[in-house]
Amino acid sequence: MIDKHEVRPPDPIDYLDQVAASATGRAYKRRLLRRLGLRPGQIVLDLGCGPGTDLGAMADAVAPGGRVIGVDRDPAMVAEARARLAGRPGVEIRAGDAHALPLDDGSVDRARTDRVLQHVEDPSRALAELRRVARPGGRIVMAEPDWDGLLVDSRDPAMSRRLTRFVATEIVRNATVGRGLARMCEEAGLTVLSVTTVAPVFRDFGTADRLLGLRRNAVRARRAGALGPAAEEWVEDLRSGPFLASFLLFLVTAEVPG
Repeated sequence: MIDKHEVRPPDPIDYLDQVAASATGRAYKRRLLRRLGLRPGQIVLDLGCGPGTDLGAMADAVAPGGRVIGVDRDPAMVAEARARLAGRPGVEIRAGDAHALPLDDGSVDRARTDRVLQHVEDPSRALAELRRVARPGGRIVMAEPDWDGLLVDSRDPAMSRRLTRFVATEIVRNATVGRGLARMCEEAGLTVLSVTTVAPVFRDFGTADRLLGLRRNAVRARRAGALGPAAEEWVEDLRSGPFLASFLLFLVTAEVPG
């Protein structure tokens, strides 16, 4: 039986901290940082900076003389980022919307967004804003999942497929933005430099559940009639037996034409 406390949505700040601290999170975030190609003196935008998780590492890379600007629309995230980075030189946190960034045209050398476009109202408009604020020759690095690529091994593959479909159609606003990201960048007038994928493999149910919300989403799917009454037994079977899950994360590097 799934405990009711296990299906509550996680605290957003705690969840982002857990992702960043996981082996999967650390690995792909290092790749994003390398792809930015940061150098001292640059100005960097982190769109959807959350609680400021990655601002310090970017500030270190552009010191001395550089500056990192974190932008988030959630007041709680802005407050937490400001508290965590208080007194940190070269870091500024601003409240703002991805669709109307609080920055001047051509004012940043580098920009990054990490798993944010899946949630915004209009990803193409957000990409147009990134192009607007980046200087000619500026680089933009993005990471976005494709939730049609969520895979959960089980003795009942049909249940796994129904859960994936429910997540992709009912839970995540822009569930397939990962696969479309390169195309949308080109449509926004950006030059795509590279497209790669990361497919982390989880063998531990607890870790996968914390990061992917398996139990929580299975309950939501059952209540919506997408999984049927056997959903809780199916989840218990996942938890008790040998476990494997994976999902697909797209990493795209683009550039503003010079």
